[in-house]
Amino acid sequence: MNILQAFKMAWKSIAGKKGRSALTILSIFIGIAAVMTIVSVMEGMKEEMMKQLNAMGSNRLTVYMYSWMYDADGNDISPDYFPDLYDYCQSMKDMVAGVTPNGQVNATVVYGTKNSANMETKYDDQWNLISGPPTIYFGSDQYSACSNLTLAKGRDLAYLDMQNYNQVCVIGAEAAKIFFGTVDPVGKEVKINGNKFTVVGVYAPRGEEGENSINQMDNIFVIPYTMTRLLGGSVDQYTVKVRSSEDMTEVTSRLGGFLKGLIPQGTGGYDVYNEGQWQQYQNETMNTISMVLGGIAAISLLVGGIGIMNIMLVTVTERTREIGIRRAIGAQRASIVTQFLIEAGMLCGMGGVVGIAVGTVGSVVVSRLMYQMTVYPPVWVGLAAFALSVALGVLFGSYPAIKASKLQPVEALRAE
Repeated sequence: MNILQAFKMAWKSIAGKKGRSALTILSIFIGIAAVMTIVSVMEGMKEEMMKQLNAMGSNRLTVYMYSWMYDADGNDISPDYFPDLYDYCQSMKDMVAGVTPNGQVNATVVYGTKNSANMETKYDDQWNLISGPPTIYFGSDQYSACSNLTLAKGRDLAYLDMQNYNQVCVIGAEAAKIFFGTVDPVGKEVKINGNKFTVVGVYAPRGEEGENSINQMDNIFVIPYTMTRLLGGSVDQYTVKVRSSEDMTEVTSRLGGFLKGLIPQGTGGYDVYNEGQWQQYQNETMNTISMVLGGIAAISLLVGGIGIMNIMLVTVTERTREIGIRRAIGAQRASIVTQFLIEAGMLCGMGGVVGIAVGTVGSVVVSRLMYQMTVYPPVWVGLAAFALSVALGVLFGSYPAIKASKLQPVEALRAE
């Protein structure tokens, strides 16, 4: 018997038991669809995370500097270490693209009838902030370089703005849209906690229109970090943008040595943190979650495979007489094994095709609901799913096929 005949006989057997075949296919396609949907959702989550990280910029170091210097009345008298850090980073311009404070202040922004105190904060289903009042950052003239921002209008913060305590700000594209609409914000005055600040520039948007989580990252006001004396608050966190990933280790080491000599022992401390480590940790966490969820989905595939074995054993019992006749007229054991393996593989392959279709639809629907974006399963996932389904058929069909091939012709012909 050639392979084509084996496929024809397998199809005839499957088509002859439509109900049983459909239930068998169902047990396989549920597992395949679940695996594909889980993989696609996790890929969508990684894509969303990478989009936000790319919007903020890569190759960044976070520097913490803190001290415990207080006067007799308990007032903080810690010196401003940033000018020293700024000058040191300027001396490494071949490796460092910029340095800026990375502090925030809770303040109310008012322009005309727009008041941030009246703006409602909203989150999506994953608790990502999608709308609300603007975030006010303290920054330096290199804030845009450190945050992967480009100017769309006006000018950026200048070094003299910090030195002269100028009450100016640069705003994000979303903040410009919320507070000014179609009016050019450059030159306009806003009030931050009642203090007048002049808008000198507007940053270009970091993401595409409609990407809520990215848009909210553009809902910002950046003011000179020396405005802490006017608005309160303090800055102990700084961002250093390194030009290339190859220089990260060298810059981290140099900064550590510099800060050790800058902050007197016993008066404070410091830490230099590579943001890429957090990204790596996030990826490892998500991969672990993927493996756990994939393992749960794989259990359904295992159950489906056991179902295949059960059905094929029933098929062997039903076709004992047919097997006996074939063995009596000279059929080899290999041809019997091949026939039943092809039938099991076809059943699972059909389940795999249906599972791929359902998994693709499920991936699109879930990604739209969770991330407001369309994620299709990678091609390799579809190919792997189909190969896995066929492999399940061959694996779990092997025992029934071997059992069928071992039947003695005389005993098989006596079977009812």
